[in-house]
Amino acid sequence: GKKKIDMSHDRKKKYVLEEGVPVPFLQDLGVMTQDGKIVRAKSDKFRQINRFLEFIEDILPELDKGRELTILDFGCGKSYLTFAMYYYLHELKEYDIRIIGLDLKKEVICHCNELSEKYGYEKLRFLEGDIADYTGVNKVDMVVTLHACDTATDYALAKAVGWDAKVILSVPCCQHELNRQIRNEVLEPVLRYGLLKERMAALITDGLRAQYLEREGDEAQILEHTPKNILIRAVKRNQKADQKESVRRQQIEASIRKCEAELRVSPTLGRLLDNQGKTE
Repeated sequence: GKKKIDMSHDRKKKYVLEEGVPVPFLQDLGVMTQDGKIVRAKSDKFRQINRFLEFIEDILPELDKGRELTILDFGCGKSYLTFAMYYYLHELKEYDIRIIGLDLKKEVICHCNELSEKYGYEKLRFLEGDIADYTGVNKVDMVVTLHACDTATDYALAKAVGWDAKVILSVPCCQHELNRQIRNEVLEPVLRYGLLKERMAALITDGLRAQYLEREGDEAQILEHTPKNILIRAVKRNQKADQKESVRRQQIEASIRKCEAELRVSPTLGRLLDNQGKTE
């Protein structure tokens, strides 16, 4: 007989978390009603959570299913996404994961720990602390940083590189550092507009961050997280430490340096990685 064309994808987008399946943390966060319906006013939030989980779904093949995986989440804040990650990886996909959420705000940490206990999420714990000096682990499989402000993102990325993390997911925000530094004669007519300078500086910051991760042997992508926010996703390449790889890294290094010199910027991430290299 003739093949029937599958039209189902036109009707309803397939979300990672489906409407109609009650999820306790989504109910507590006011995104879902008791019977699993999405609260109208929170549909953007629901979409955003799903979008984030799709980014994780893509990299599942990179994660080892045969052992406990450690995921560090920096600046977890309200933690919609941290809970979503645990629920998705542990409950739905049955990975053996431990998630450590770090935040500086005591009351956030208390609240999140209460919730994770309430849901019986045994290996989801929140601690008060700053990423730059967190030393509670020495090997991490995945590092997630959501809206870590300005250079906090750089500290998180440098830590992730130092831990040899297999996967990095980072949603940067408030990229002010380069905005203060950037100078360029050619771009002068554009950079004199504060708003444009700020946006360009933010884009350049994140582009350079992605390139630094490439230089360290990752495959980096820049993805749209929400219409306003980008997400940097980096996955360790299974590279052999061969001639080709070292040439690749040298080329990236050279192009980063050239760009920085041209724009007169020196991002925190570069400095942190260079210092890391010296101490080991």
